[in-house]
Amino acid sequence: MEVRLLEATEDPEELICTGARNDYSEPFVGDQTFEETMETVEGDSLEEKKETLIGHLLSHGHYGPFEHPQVTFAVEGVSRSCMAQITRHRHVSFDVQSMRYVSFDDVDPADVREGEMVVVPPSATDPDWVGRNQKTGQVDEETVAERDEIFRDAVADAVESYQDLLDLGMPPEDARFVLPIGTEVNMVMSMNVRMLMHIADMRAAADSQWEIRQMTEELLDLAAEWCPITFEYYEENMKNRKNRLAP
Repeated sequence: MEVRLLEATEDPEELICTGARNDYSEPFVGDQTFEETMETVEGDSLEEKKETLIGHLLSHGHYGPFEHPQVTFAVEGVSRSCMAQITRHRHVSFDVQSMRYVSFDDVDPADVREGEMVVVPPSATDPDWVGRNQKTGQVDEETVAERDEIFRDAVADAVESYQDLLDLGMPPEDARFVLPIGTEVNMVMSMNVRMLMHIADMRAAADSQWEIRQMTEELLDLAAEWCPITFEYYEENMKNRKNRLAP
């Protein structure tokens, strides 16, 4: 899996603060400099003033201003299972690699056994892995080796069957039905800051599925560079709360 930031609102936290100050400002913020807009906010510098205001907004549940900045991510190599989970967030805009138009007729099934094209879950190879709804915990090395072999054989056979169907003239949109849910897919997705915090509440939680949790953590790492005050506050004060942020 790889997550990249493609495009994002410049100066997102200046935009958040401007939107928030508009709610309580008699002068029109469009006619003011940012310094003028923030003049009455506590702090010795603009950075301190932004920290004060953003912390106040988040601590008081005033999330509307966080809907203004937008960010777009490109995600490579997640499973169809992970894709199905993240696309449930209907306030996010998605473009997903199509298996109707993109065929995988040149992939060697032997490479699939080595982890190409299909996401291999940790429980296939890690004897100590404990997943949700798992009946037993630790297993011996022989058992996990058998798991791994069965998993890799199954996905390689599925890819080989898919390619055979393509060779027999079946259209890719129909041949894809035999591919496993772990088949890799690429996505582009756009959202606002509030929605990203909501996704983090839902998908970075300890009880989330491991793959979407990993993806969300990578989104948060990039968001922390783009919108640092907001996501530092989120990490320190809001992450893993019981009362989750509504979309």
